[in-house]
Amino acid sequence: MTEPATPDDSAADAVSPRPLKILIGADTFLPHVNGAARFAERLAAGLVERGHDVHVEAPSATHSHHGTFVETIEGQPVTMHRIPAWRYLPHDWLTFVLPWMSKHYARRVLDEVQPDVVHIQSHIVIGRGLSREAAKRGIPIIATNHVMPENVLDFTTLPDFLNRIVLKLAWADAERTFRLTKAVTTPTRRAADFLESTIDITGVVPISCGLRASNYTADLTPRDGNRLVFVGRLTTEKQIDVVLRAMTLLDPALEVSFDIVGQGDQRRNLELLAEQLGISGRVRFHGHTTDDELRGFLTNASMFVIASIAELQSIATMEAMASGLPVVAADAVALPHLVHDGENGYLFEPGNAEDLAAKITTVLTQTPDERVRMQKASLDGVKVHDIARTLNTFEALYRGEPIPE
Repeated sequence: MTEPATPDDSAADAVSPRPLKILIGADTFLPHVNGAARFAERLAAGLVERGHDVHVEAPSATHSHHGTFVETIEGQPVTMHRIPAWRYLPHDWLTFVLPWMSKHYARRVLDEVQPDVVHIQSHIVIGRGLSREAAKRGIPIIATNHVMPENVLDFTTLPDFLNRIVLKLAWADAERTFRLTKAVTTPTRRAADFLESTIDITGVVPISCGLRASNYTADLTPRDGNRLVFVGRLTTEKQIDVVLRAMTLLDPALEVSFDIVGQGDQRRNLELLAEQLGISGRVRFHGHTTDDELRGFLTNASMFVIASIAELQSIATMEAMASGLPVVAADAVALPHLVHDGENGYLFEPGNAEDLAAKITTVLTQTPDERVRMQKASLDGVKVHDIARTLNTFEALYRGEPIPE
């Protein structure tokens, strides 16, 4: 007769289940700078910190520098399988793997790693190849969708009618990929609804990208100036031009400045627009910064402004909330999931500079007590996005266990 487990045995089993060997497939990863890459990096590092054996298949930074390396990601050693990739010339930094080679590289990495589970971060190239080869071997597959059509269309260089055809074919292929998986996730409920309405799929699981709020510093004291800040890629769908136009509608007595942290193909156009609008002296383009510099801009700002129409979650907005900032955001896709009107900020009609200017004015002219209330609401609101909750949920999916509440 088997002896019943002692309480200590049960606790040890519950706390220390067998570590997993996890293969993450990401079409965008360091040195790329975007939300999907940041999520994949934090996921990989967080899983390593919890004792798992994590491997990442991702494009090489340059065509010549490929192979298997151990890289330090978010302070953790991660085994990287860098696949030969090429620069996509219409884009300012993107590298891509040749689509017809994706299955070949997937077979090589799967042979080497032999993972317990595969987690793809997109259905486009690397994720497409990995999912098909993993399915042949009976390896469980989890897929996370970070893709919106607006994220892609700026860089196809195709006319509109061909873009529509390409998108239709791409989403049809995405559906075929997702049908190979054990679970499909996306960062928010709204993003899940978007995916379920775009292709024939149900049961998409919303799981926040997560962040470690303790890495950010909130300053609840009054500001010595009115400083707006935006963090992110400078691309068309971010609609930073709307913020610049809104600045021209603000009361000059407010003396509002705008810090733009990030790089992208629209930077020169935005610089020219700021000059044309006569506000270039109040708009500062900082490009890529260190993490410490980025956190400093957030801590010292008066508010965070985001006019984007293509956010499936927005890690940058969560970072702003963790820094105790009120947020004014476009009422589009998943941003209302983070910004609650009148609580931690305001939503404005997408593309409407007049409405944006009115909401910015409301935040900048509120009483000190109202400002602190909004700051605390941001800090409270970001708690549910703690990276520990995200990691707990993905670990449950990997193991085929019930998802935590």
